Amino acid sequence: MAYPQLTDKAGVLATALAIRTRKISVAEAVDAAITRAGRDDAAIDALAVPDFERAYETARAMDSAPRQLNQPLFGVPMTIKESFDVAGLPTTFGHPEFRDQLATRDAALVHRLKAAGAIIIGKTNVPVDLTDWQSFNPVYGRTSNPHDPDRSPGGSSGGSAAAVASGIVPGDFGTDIGGSVRVPAHFCGVWGHKTTWGLIPKHGHDFPGMSRRDGFIAAHDSPLSIAGPLARNAPDLAVLTEVGAEVPLRRRPKPLKECRLLAITVLPNAPVDASVMEPTEAALETLARAGVRIDRTSDLLPDQAQQYRHYLKMMNVVMARGAPAPDGKRASATDWFDLLDAQAACIAQWEALFAEYDFVLAPPAPVLAVPHSDKAVFRSTLMINGKEEPGGNGLVWAGLATFPNLPATVLPIGSGNYLGSELPCGMQVIGPRWSDLDCIAAAEAIGNILHG
Repeated sequence: MAYPQLTDKAGVLATALAIRTRKISVAEAVDAAITRAGRDDAAIDALAVPDFERAYETARAMDSAPRQLNQPLFGVPMTIKESFDVAGLPTTFGHPEFRDQLATRDAALVHRLKAAGAIIIGKTNVPVDLTDWQSFNPVYGRTSNPHDPDRSPGGSSGGSAAAVASGIVPGDFGTDIGGSVRVPAHFCGVWGHKTTWGLIPKHGHDFPGMSRRDGFIAAHDSPLSIAGPLARNAPDLAVLTEVGAEVPLRRRPKPLKECRLLAITVLPNAPVDASVMEPTEAALETLARAGVRIDRTSDLLPDQAQQYRHYLKMMNVVMARGAPAPDGKRASATDWFDLLDAQAACIAQWEALFAEYDFVLAPPAPVLAVPHSDKAVFRSTLMINGKEEPGGNGLVWAGLATFPNLPATVLPIGSGNYLGSELPCGMQVIGPRWSDLDCIAAAEAIGNILHG
C-alpha cells in the first residue's frame, strides 16, 4: 500500500550517523539544509524565520570541536515551530505587532535540542493564534502543502510538517491541542507524535503579549496542550521524543501480533470522508490478514459525545485564558473544577480500556488536506462525502486522545482522492499514558506491515 513521498533525504538519525562517522561535516549538513530551503521553500513558505547565519557559525564551531558521542543529534539541522522562543528571533503567533519583539532566551525545548547537538536553522510557519488547520498569517504569509500547492499543510504546526515533508529538514517540533501535530502529519504524509501531556516542557512557548516577571514570562504549561515532534520515520520520532522528555521513558516491547487493538472509525457527529475511510479500512484489512487482532467496538470506550463536550469546553477555556466566550459568559472556578473532575473520570475510563487493549487506532481527521481558504477551518465547513459539515466537528478525532492526556502517533498509511487531488492519509495509534515509545514502536510495526 503506497503513500506519496516527496523526498529521499536523510532523516535525523541517518544525518547524525553520517556526521559521527565523518562522511559529512556539520557545516555540510547545515549547508545542504539551507540550500534546500533556498531552492524549495519559495513555493512552500514553510520557513517563517530563517536563522542561517547563526546556524553556519554554530556548524563551523562544532566541526572544530571534539565530537560529542553523548549528543544524539550532534550537527543535525532542524527547525522549530514559530511559537517557541529562540533567543534573538521574533515570536509572533502570527501577529504583526510582535514581529520586532525578539526573544531574550531559548524555550526549554530549544535548549534541550541544542544540548543534544541539534542546530536550529529557523522557525516554521503557523496560523494566527495557532487556531486553524491551515498555516497562514499577515506576518509570514501562507504555507502550502508540498504534495499540492493549492492545499493546506495543516495547522497549527503546518510549517513544521511542510518543512519535513519537503526534505528541507529531517525533523521539527510542533505543538498540539486540537490535532496541531497529528493533522499536519496526516495532511503532509509524515510521522508525528502527540506526547503524553506534561512529558515535554513548553516553558518559552507563550503568547508574546504575556507579562514578564524578572525577565521570565509568567505563564504555565497549559492543560491539554503538548509539544511533539514531526519526522519522516519512527526511529527519528522516538529519539526526538526522548531528547525532549523531562523524565526517562521506559519501553515495554511487545510484538504487534501479540497485541490486542481497538479500531475506532465511527464517532458521534463526526463523519469521515471516503478519502480517509477507504485507506483506513484497507490498512485495517491488511493488518488483520497479517494476524493482528483488531476489535471494532468495545463497551469500555468512554462516552465520546460526553468526552467531546468536556474537551471542547476545556480547550476553549484554556485558549481564551478564562476570558468571556462569544456569548459573554465566563467560566467560573466551579466550572473549571468540574472540568478537571470530568477529565479525571475520563482518564480512569481510558485506563480501564487499556487494561484490555494495547492500542487504539483511529483517523487523525475526517478529511485529507483541505483547499486553501481565507476562513479558518473551525469557523467554516468541511466537505465530507459531498456534504458540508461544521468544521469544528473535525476536532472530535483530535479530542479522542487530547482530553485524557494520551500519547498518539500518526503514521502514513496510504493515499486517497479528496476533492480531485491524490493526497497522503495517516492513522493515529493511541496508547496508555506514558507509553509514548511503545506507541511509536507499534506505529512502526504497523507501517512495516503496510509498506513492507
